[in-house]
Amino acid sequence: MGYIRGNKTKRNSMITNSVAILGILTFNIYLAFQLERIPQLKALSASLIVILLGALEANFGLIPTSSAAPPLYDGIFAYVAPLLIIFLMLGIQLKSVRKAGIPMISSFFLGALGVMVGVTIGMLAINGHQTFGDNFYVIGGMITATWTGGSTNLNAVALTYNFAKEGSVYAAISAVDNIITALWLAACILIPKMMRRRFPTQRQGAASDENYAAQISEVSDVNPSDLGILMAVGCAVLFVADNLAAWVPSVHRIIWLSTISLILAQIPAIQRLKGSRTLGMFCSYLFLSVIGAYCDIPVLLKDGYLAMNLMLFGIIVIGVHTVFQFGIAYLLKQDWDIMGIASQANVGGAATALSVAKSLDRDDLGLGSIMIGLLGNAVGTYLGVVMAEFLKAYF
Repeated sequence: MGYIRGNKTKRNSMITNSVAILGILTFNIYLAFQLERIPQLKALSASLIVILLGALEANFGLIPTSSAAPPLYDGIFAYVAPLLIIFLMLGIQLKSVRKAGIPMISSFFLGALGVMVGVTIGMLAINGHQTFGDNFYVIGGMITATWTGGSTNLNAVALTYNFAKEGSVYAAISAVDNIITALWLAACILIPKMMRRRFPTQRQGAASDENYAAQISEVSDVNPSDLGILMAVGCAVLFVADNLAAWVPSVHRIIWLSTISLILAQIPAIQRLKGSRTLGMFCSYLFLSVIGAYCDIPVLLKDGYLAMNLMLFGIIVIGVHTVFQFGIAYLLKQDWDIMGIASQANVGGAATALSVAKSLDRDDLGLGSIMIGLLGNAVGTYLGVVMAEFLKAYF
């Protein structure tokens, strides 16, 4: 029986064996998806549930917390987290983005600009440096990344600045992200429906494809050969990126990882490999489970000031994004439906953008919604790092 010391408390850790801990962390992934099926928990999403599971297990002494982190945790941060970015980036085909059409792509980037301006205004409004502390710029970069790309990009920015081990703050950011994203999904359906009745705009179309749903689903016939090549490619990219980061320290390691992976993803031989999304999502949820273990729940619950200000900051960002996405886009005579779908692609990603397209009865925009969601995955990390560096330099 081992002992783990918290701030002023002593906790018994039932399990200290790394293999056993890894078994619990991986089981959390299965359990999160089962719990997500419960109607009352569906709004949380599997990603937040897996964080909460890891946090509960660590804080109740089943597995070690951050104060006595085993080498396994460091290994997941060092290898699994970068690999999840590589594997997910390998599934992005930039040539397919043109199928979204110019109106939707331009609307997407207008919304992304709104997020970046919103982060800047939000930091000014709540005095971010004083409110969030010295890591305020990382929080701004993470919010930018997740609301222009997705949670993978949020994780990438956190890794870039060694912020992933800030478990309590990380969990609070994830909670705010999930709450606002869920509410915004409803808004992106309701706003276009209301506005197109009161302020009609010309209906604009995009490329359509009867099989567009397949674009975001993993091919079922994954085979060991493809997985072996993908793992080899992932390790090679990680090795090269580490060396390039050492030679050119001014460029963050995650930028090298993302860029090399994105270039490789355009090679037909890589595109034919099956399983990159499955590997990426598995690594992502394993990483988030460790993030949960680093979360000190009593501290998180005690620090209501942090949670309140994170929520206020998020509301300001979404408010400015709304002005850009629906206000300026309307002046440019964009289709309300395209505005809503593009906004959801910014904030929620490809899958939720597709659900908005279907809810608005715009199957002709289904493929485009997926493509700009994938575009967000490709650019979100870059935008997040740019915003973090901007805040760090000028705030």
